[in-house]
Amino acid sequence: MPTARDLFAKGKSLLANKPDPALEAKQLLLKSCGISEQSFYSHPEKEVPSSRESAFFRLVSARLEGVPLAYVLGEKEFWSLGFKVSPGVLIPRPETEILVEKAAAIATEGNEIIADIGTGSGNIAVSLASELPRARIVATDISAGALSLAETNAGHHHLSNIRFVRGSLFGPLQKLGLRGRCDIIVSNPPYVSLREWETLPEEIRDHEPRKALVAGESGLEVIDKLVRRAPAFLKPGGYLCLEIGYGQKESVLSLFEPEWGESRSYPDLAGIPRVVVGRTLERRP
Repeated sequence: MPTARDLFAKGKSLLANKPDPALEAKQLLLKSCGISEQSFYSHPEKEVPSSRESAFFRLVSARLEGVPLAYVLGEKEFWSLGFKVSPGVLIPRPETEILVEKAAAIATEGNEIIADIGTGSGNIAVSLASELPRARIVATDISAGALSLAETNAGHHHLSNIRFVRGSLFGPLQKLGLRGRCDIIVSNPPYVSLREWETLPEEIRDHEPRKALVAGESGLEVIDKLVRRAPAFLKPGGYLCLEIGYGQKESVLSLFEPEWGESRSYPDLAGIPRVVVGRTLERRP
C-alpha cells in the first residue's frame, strides 16, 4: 500500500499546472483520507488503504477536469470560519470579507436588524451573526438549495440569530413586515456583465452558478434595483452595503440619489474599489 507521502508526491506531480500544486495535493489528501494536517506531518509513512487511495485520485481527477478546489473539497474558509459549499452556490472569496468588515463596523449598537440579500452559502450572514450575536439577521435567496446549505452552515457554527427566507430581492423583507425597519442591508449581488462573463476563466464559467454572477448587459442591473428599493426597507439613517465589480465604482456611486445622504467606496486588499456603502437621509425628503 502507498504511504501518505507517496500519494502526496504523486498528487503534487499530477497537479503541477495548478497555481499551488503542493497545497492542493495536501488538501485533497487530507480530505480523502480523513486525516488532520498534524497527522500528515507527524506520520507521513503511514500506509493508506486502497479505498482511501481511490478516493484521493477521484478528487485529483475532478480537479484536473477543472472543478474548482472548493467544490472538490466541499468546503471553503471565509472570515476564519469553515463553510460547506456546492456547485449551486458561489464560492466565497476573500474580497467579500471587506463587505462583512464594513457592515460589522456600522453595527455599533450590536442589536441591529440586518438583511443579507442573496445569501448563497450564507457566508456573509453567518460571519455577521458570529460577530454580532445580539443582532437579528435575515438571510434571503431565491434558491431553496442555497438556503438549505446556508442554514446548514449556520447550524454548524451554532448560530440561532439568523432567519432564512426564500424569495427574490426585497420580497422576503416585505413578507416579514420589515419595511422601514432594517438598520443595515448587505448584498454581494450579481454584477458581471454579459461581455465580462465571456472573458472569465473556464473554471468559473463552467462550474459556478451563472445566475449568481451575471446581472445583465451592463452588470449593474441588480445593483440598480437594490439601490432604488433599499430606502423603503431601511430606517432613516440606515445603511446599504454592496460588493461591486472592477471598474464599477463611479457608476454605482452615481446611483445613490436622491434618497441617500451619503455614499462612499472602500478598496479590497489589492486596492480595487470593492464595496460601496450608502446611508439614507436621517429624515425622509
